[in-house]
Amino acid sequence: MTFWILVTLMALTVAALLALSMLRARAAAEPAAAYDLRVYRDQLAGVDRDLARGVIDAADAERIRTEISRRILAADTQMRAEAEGAGQSRRKVGLAALVGAVVIVGGTMTLYSRLGAPGYGDLPLQLRLDIAEANRTDRPGQAEAEARVPPQPALQLEPGYADLLEKLRDTVAQRPDDIQGHMLLAQHEANTGNFQAAYTAKGRVIALLQGDASPQDFTEQAELMIRAAGGYVSPEAEAVLFEALRRDPEYGPARYYWGTMLAQIGRPDLAFNTWARTLQTAPAGTAWGQAIRDQIGELAMRAGVNDYTPPAPPADTASLPGPRREDVEAASEMDAETRAEMIRGMVTRLSTRLATEGGTPQEWGRLIGALAVLGDTDRARAILEEARQVYAESADALVLIESAAQKAGLGE
Repeated sequence: MTFWILVTLMALTVAALLALSMLRARAAAEPAAAYDLRVYRDQLAGVDRDLARGVIDAADAERIRTEISRRILAADTQMRAEAEGAGQSRRKVGLAALVGAVVIVGGTMTLYSRLGAPGYGDLPLQLRLDIAEANRTDRPGQAEAEARVPPQPALQLEPGYADLLEKLRDTVAQRPDDIQGHMLLAQHEANTGNFQAAYTAKGRVIALLQGDASPQDFTEQAELMIRAAGGYVSPEAEAVLFEALRRDPEYGPARYYWGTMLAQIGRPDLAFNTWARTLQTAPAGTAWGQAIRDQIGELAMRAGVNDYTPPAPPADTASLPGPRREDVEAASEMDAETRAEMIRGMVTRLSTRLATEGGTPQEWGRLIGALAVLGDTDRARAILEEARQVYAESADALVLIESAAQKAGLGE
């Protein structure tokens, strides 16, 4: 209540000062008729002096006095009218001052109630740092965060794909030490939105790799955990990201999620510094690099940085969607029928998207390579010809496509 009283008094003081300046300006302004009256009186006295010196005769003096008197009466009438108008103007000024006071007080309260934090105490820097650390220490765990995520509608899977996924689950359950099987399971569980099973499978991959797990492995598991929690970085996910950054402090995807965590706990300053440095070397075409670009402007504002301009993206690209050649070859541990069906499903989805929505030269190259691995060289050549037509006017794109064709054994 004290705050609102002070704000009201300050607003009323400002309104009163504005009204006072308006009234003073009005009072200081002299009517134009007052100046005319002084001039006419001086002229009237001059007539008497001219008559005494014999400059004019009595008849001219009387005629001039009559004309000046007429002008004095007209000026006096005008001055009285202006005086009456001044009274009305003062009333108008008073009304304007009252309206201004209402607008200033009401507008101040309305604006603060929407943008401010009524009842919120002062937050010195050290207190804000303590709150951020408390948020980091006491925030909900992974299980609690997942329980808060609203249930999502189940994806409608193609019957053939659903059967293959069940077969993959059974196969992995029977072969708990099969790294490639767990990698495929993590990928396909994620494709179906089953992120809990996906990050569990990814965790098994990391355990089987023992000390050979890469920063990418840890980051992928953390990403699955974050997606399972609806975008929230839990303490468990933070620990996994820490392992990724311990192996490679400059690994971009891990740094993106680390900055996300810092922003969530109330440290936009550290989050901005992390993202700004990461963006300096972020390759073009990466999902995490684009995510940083989309959000760093708002984060800079929260961090108190008002003149930040993101750097221009580099020319090269990386991390494109769709099946990579390595992904296709990673399925070699599965039986031939299951492996072929799964790969064909991935290839079909990418092929459909490229045909309907288009894509980058790298994605066309991946499709060509995947078809070559499947042994479908005729279709790979057809895709190669189509890609050549799509990018006929882009020499750089054609270089990438021809390079992918050479790697797939389709060079001419």
